[in-house]
Amino acid sequence: METFHLAKSVPKPHPQSPPAATFPRRALTAWFRRAARVLPWRCTRDPYAILVSEIMLQQTQVATVIPFYERWLARFPDFSSLAAAEENDVLSLWQGLGYYSRARNLHRAAKTVVSTHGGAMPRDPAHIRALPGIGRYTAGAVASFAFDLPEPLVDANVARVLARLLDLHTPIDSTAGQAALWAEAISLAPKRGARIFNSALMELGALICTPRAPRCGECPIRKSCAASANGTAESLPRKKPRRTRAELAEHCAWTMHHRRILLEQQTGKRWRGLWKLPALPAAPHTTPLLTLEYPFTHHRVTLSVFAQRAPSPLHENLAWHALATLADLPLTAPHRRAIEKLCSCRQQEAG
Repeated sequence: METFHLAKSVPKPHPQSPPAATFPRRALTAWFRRAARVLPWRCTRDPYAILVSEIMLQQTQVATVIPFYERWLARFPDFSSLAAAEENDVLSLWQGLGYYSRARNLHRAAKTVVSTHGGAMPRDPAHIRALPGIGRYTAGAVASFAFDLPEPLVDANVARVLARLLDLHTPIDSTAGQAALWAEAISLAPKRGARIFNSALMELGALICTPRAPRCGECPIRKSCAASANGTAESLPRKKPRRTRAELAEHCAWTMHHRRILLEQQTGKRWRGLWKLPALPAAPHTTPLLTLEYPFTHHRVTLSVFAQRAPSPLHENLAWHALATLADLPLTAPHRRAIEKLCSCRQQEAG
């Protein structure tokens, strides 16, 4: 294989991968049949259940998703039941998974499938991708896993496998890097058996071609891997430098009355439909009852909670909620944590 010697300041071009016709698909799928984990979404061809799993697995680990997935299907077993649900119930069941826009998009997609496709997921990948919140990867995953169509897919695990297969030194989160990965995925997608092949690529990235200390000696496609041949596997894939996180301050009110707490429902894009402690325009000139930090996209937020009286009259987004009902209320994760800590402190003081 040709080796390129370039200055360190210039990204190294990726060499051509082995022809797709010579890629060891049989070795990969044979390994998958032996080593694959038993996961609930691999035991179904139901496109709805597969879509639910794919949406939940975005930015969330498998072990975390499994109980949520099972509870979700028990409550909303198909597109029709989800489409008919109230958004508050959808968000409440999603609590603990975070990134609530995923739940809203799934809800909107279900409504579209019911209204436009008679309650059945369309088979055409272009129609799947046209559903709300469905991108190129998710459309390919549903098309291949549910319908066994020869659609490529590139998730985090597959991206790592392909970057090492190509010895790709271009950042995989760049436009050029994404283009190279998708071009390789398209070239490798088999005309038959895409469901098993794509599952095998994903599982290889999860179990063998791991982010750190890849187990190259156990890899069924090692002979086709340029990074393994060049000794660069552990340094790949590359990503663009991370942004510096900006610091933000959030000031909120703690208002209790007869075991009820005053909360504010969000209407903006960030946490729309969720409840949180009411926002204050600025920090009061008192010591906060509680301060905690949490990350949000490229920010680190410091949440300070201050004891406050209820405003009179209450504006339309404010409402009293009994503490006993908070478990079923869709609360933002950091504010739920703040409420639980403050309630725990008050119980200890009372005791």
